Amino acid sequence: MPGTGCAEVARADDLPAAARARLGTGLFRDLDWWRCVEHAALPPGARPLYWVAGDGDAVLPLCRRADGRLTSLTTPYSCAFAPALAARTNGSPALASPTPGASLAIRAAPLAEACRRAGLVRLEALDPAEAETDALLAACRGAGLLVLRFAQFGRWSECVAGSDWDTYLAARPGKLRETIRRRLRAAGRGRTSLTLTDGPAGLAEAIAAYEHVYARSWKPAEPFPAFNPLLMRSLAPSGRLRLAVWRVDGVPAAAQFWVVEDGRALVLKLAHDEALKALSPGTVLTALMIRRFLTEERIGWLDFGRGDDPYKRGWAAERRQFEGALLLDPRRPAGWPLLARHALGRLRARWH
Repeated sequence: MPGTGCAEVARADDLPAAARARLGTGLFRDLDWWRCVEHAALPPGARPLYWVAGDGDAVLPLCRRADGRLTSLTTPYSCAFAPALAARTNGSPALASPTPGASLAIRAAPLAEACRRAGLVRLEALDPAEAETDALLAACRGAGLLVLRFAQFGRWSECVAGSDWDTYLAARPGKLRETIRRRLRAAGRGRTSLTLTDGPAGLAEAIAAYEHVYARSWKPAEPFPAFNPLLMRSLAPSGRLRLAVWRVDGVPAAAQFWVVEDGRALVLKLAHDEALKALSPGTVLTALMIRRFLTEERIGWLDFGRGDDPYKRGWAAERRQFEGALLLDPRRPAGWPLLARHALGRLRARWH
């Protein structure tokens, strides 16, 4: 972007080597994620773009919508988003950046200037505890932008380091605990089976079973139906994929899409066949997967992803609020309607 110290790059694969290193690793940061988003999760007419500061000192993945709006390169599947200001090897939102705050602010400054030149940018899926996000928002304020933050979604998780299955189960609410015990006993009588796919072998069959279950579930159609299968295929070679299918009499009854990395098991998608709801297939499969994570993989965190679905409270004890932010230049008339709506929303929240 001329005059800002930022270059625009059209695709993740075209990023310079230093910028790729700045992205680091972790599901919602690495190149595999951005490739999948580019290929299978863009709204009609939208195009990705990456602002790269200097020689790759900072990267901000963005999306130019068909109507010209500029937003973060986030999707309905994104559980976290942040500018890439400090190279790191773990994308977990619970980890603070290893680079001192002053250094982060310096790296964020060209991105903030580019936001000022753009006039209006919407960011989503921001973790308030993320140092890189704080640095960018502070730099935007310093560049004269208004930063309007808003609540977006909760993310439920629980630390299970050192816990075994019995300890974890004992901490569940009584009704859920008894349902799990009763259904697991019934599941052990021979009519059911669990298939877990964690690599390329058998993946096509597992994806077909997952899509069979999803089509017969209570869930609405996916906005981007090709995205999850593409992400599954992308994750399988690295061993991060856990695609679980629970069958009753050989028929897929429940399916779950988990990602395991750096001691954290994150479920991205789950569904069960509504016709088999009386068997509690979703509860059974969740219990089987968590028991496996605790007894065989020694997972330290269970993460139920974005959203405040009521069932998550039974499986995880901690909720973290994720936010969005509008970055707007108050001197540009284009941002005034958004500023007015934001102020009205705050007034309504205060009076309710």
